[in-house]
Amino acid sequence: MGVHAHPDDESLSTGGLLAAWAAGGRPVCVVTCTRGERGEVIALPGTTSEGRAGLEGDGPALGAYRETELAAALTALGDGPDGIEHAFLDRLSGPDGERHPGYEDSGMAWVAPGVAGPAPDSPPTAFARVALDEPAGRLAVLLRERRPAVVATYEPGGGYGHPDHVRTHAVTVRALELAADPAWRPGGTGRAGEPWAGAELWQAVAPASVVRAARATLAGLPDARALAAAHGLTFPDPDEDLPPFAVEDLDVAEVVRVDVRPVLDRVVGALRAHATQVQHATALPRPDGEVAGWYALSNGVLAPILATETYRVSAPGGRRARSPWR
Repeated sequence: MGVHAHPDDESLSTGGLLAAWAAGGRPVCVVTCTRGERGEVIALPGTTSEGRAGLEGDGPALGAYRETELAAALTALGDGPDGIEHAFLDRLSGPDGERHPGYEDSGMAWVAPGVAGPAPDSPPTAFARVALDEPAGRLAVLLRERRPAVVATYEPGGGYGHPDHVRTHAVTVRALELAADPAWRPGGTGRAGEPWAGAELWQAVAPASVVRAARATLAGLPDARALAAAHGLTFPDPDEDLPPFAVEDLDVAEVVRVDVRPVLDRVVGALRAHATQVQHATALPRPDGEVAGWYALSNGVLAPILATETYRVSAPGGRRARSPWR
């Protein structure tokens, strides 16, 4: 089960894992917390986002359109419309049996290259401001129903600092606690389910040294440099401060690595499906070290698609994690 803040995050953060798990015939479920109503719209000619610039600022319209992009991306990752199950968190029945009127994208602002912070006009109804146990209770009910072996999401810093990502991490951790607690009795529906403590938490990270090396490699690729020159894109500085997902000292004993290369076409297809948010998603015919391809977000900075996804693994209650891919 992947738990993500907005449509596109499932492909950007855990696309390799989801695609590889689905390709192996394992059941996969993605939970999305908001519809990304406050996202910027790239509207790049020659893509499915061409002519859709007017969606930016129209929250309901953009959210509805991003639902269609998400469906296409999951079809790409799962190699078909039935390969990956999906649920929006607010459409799940809560512990009291009620549906939520809708968790709203909190918005963000770029505060440094590749690093986001809260939007100055974040509304009081934003997902990042919702009381923690409200969405966590909905997710806990689903965890007890689906009983996943792995729950994947961001590390505590939300990957790159987006407030909804940070909140999604906290909601996921709390939901795992509630789902495992025999004393937790969601009321009103009779859907409490049996406690489930069998899920490992996989947090998407990357070794900082790998991120820096991949950035340097990407900036030296002739095709990437030509693309950047043609479209006014820039390259990240390998020596600048890195976003939170890049970890300086990763303990090898606590991580799992997923080879993205066998499912790279699926991942790039999913990124291209999110054309209002992701541009120039490209797979290299032959990965160069850890660089398997590239993409850019609305900030116009080319970023490498890493050949390997890395996850920091922990088990509930401090038990030693025993992942099926160890």
